[in-house]
Order: sequence, then C-alpha cells, then structure tokens
Amino acid sequence: QVSLVESGGGFVQAGDSLRLSCLASGRTFSMGWFRQAPGKESEFVAVINWNSSITNYADSVKGRFTGSRDNAKKTAYLQMNNLKPEDTGVYYCTGDIRSRLRVGVRPDEFTYWGQGTQVTVSS
Repeated sequence: QVSLVESGGGFVQAGDSLRLSCLASGRTFSMGWFRQAPGKESEFVAVINWNSSITNYADSVKGRFTGSRDNAKKTAYLQMNNLKPEDTGVYYCTGDIRSRLRVGVRPDEFTYWGQGTQVTVSS
C-alpha cells in the first residue's frame, strides 16, 4: 500500500503560477496528475515515468505545465505557469506500481490516488 499526499494548491489570479507536490510513502513507477472541475469528469493532466525520461501532457496544458520528480524524496511535482480560469479544479496525484515501462494516461493505469488539492484560478 502506498499513500500519496498532495500539497501546494490554492487560490490565484489568472496568469499566476503554482507548484503542486505529491509525496509518496513508497516507491512508484509512473506518477500522474488528473483534475476534476465542478460538474465535469476527471481528466488527465500530466504523467512522468519512473526515471523522468518521459513526460506526457494534455493538450490544454502543454507549454504551461511541467512535471518532474525527485525519487530520493519520493516526491512528484507539477509546475503550473500562466494559469487560466479553466485550470480550476481538484488536482489528484496518482502512482502506478504495476508496470515500470507504462506511462499511463487513463485512470485505470494507475494504482494509488491522493486525496486531491484544490486549485482555483480567478479571472
């Protein structure tokens, strides 16, 4: 069992930046980020593989968001720049422990989930 704890969310203005962190209690392979806006389904945001050699992003955040990780600290990060009101939502960190090679983009490709951190972007 691996627990994931997100932090770093908050209330910001459009154009501002935030950095989300996700602390894992154990080792994980790929670590991903999903978000859910009010009244909408959860959507994929970003994923980074186990050694940081592969990242993948949703089209809506490419060029603005950057995923990274520090395996020694068992922590993944999501740097979010030039935030827009449509980025508002609860951001969830996920971890995959079943496949070292997989770089998932679907919720069922991840094993563990954090509780989420709220990001609100005001216009």
